[in-house]
Amino acid sequence: MTLGQEFMVAGNWFIIHFTENNGMAFGLQFAGEYGKLALSLFRIFAVGFLAWYIIHLAKKKIGFGVLFAFSLILAGALGNIIDSAFYGMFFSESTYFDVARFMPAEGGYSTLLHGKVVDMFYFPILEGTYPQWIPFWGGQSFIFFRPVFNIADSAITTGVLILVIFQRQFFNSHEINPDEKKEEDENEITTLPDNTLKADK
Repeated sequence: MTLGQEFMVAGNWFIIHFTENNGMAFGLQFAGEYGKLALSLFRIFAVGFLAWYIIHLAKKKIGFGVLFAFSLILAGALGNIIDSAFYGMFFSESTYFDVARFMPAEGGYSTLLHGKVVDMFYFPILEGTYPQWIPFWGGQSFIFFRPVFNIADSAITTGVLILVIFQRQFFNSHEINPDEKKEEDENEITTLPDNTLKADK
């Protein structure tokens, strides 16, 4: 597909729209090449930390829901890193007239960590006009949902929403209630050596 090309999947509310962005999820961007590099390095650091944290949670035998949510976020972040790190090295630049070519003879359009992220899902479910009484935007047209995104963005968003919606259920279920704590303390006392108990007396 050429840049900006699209085709309808389900009417006018689900569209495959080919676009690329230089920055974060849903087409948000950092300015300039240094901003792009800083974002890529931050992503790598965040993915490393998240992988360590998931392993840490798994060792603590925390619930599957938490691990699943964090794994979705990790997979999405990793997908965007791979896209931005290598896409520009292996493909020619996409334009509104030419389809990107894989492994062109002249080399890719960018260097490591400076490539663009491909987005394709577009859901303009609701279109309308803001009421005149709304400050700044009154009378202007709006589209919901305007950003074009990819599978990695969906994974990150789904993981975050799972944590936000179910966080009380996830984390409260792992708190030790007072009866369990008392039971643990009593078990510790009964397992102390005899000479320790005599010394205390």
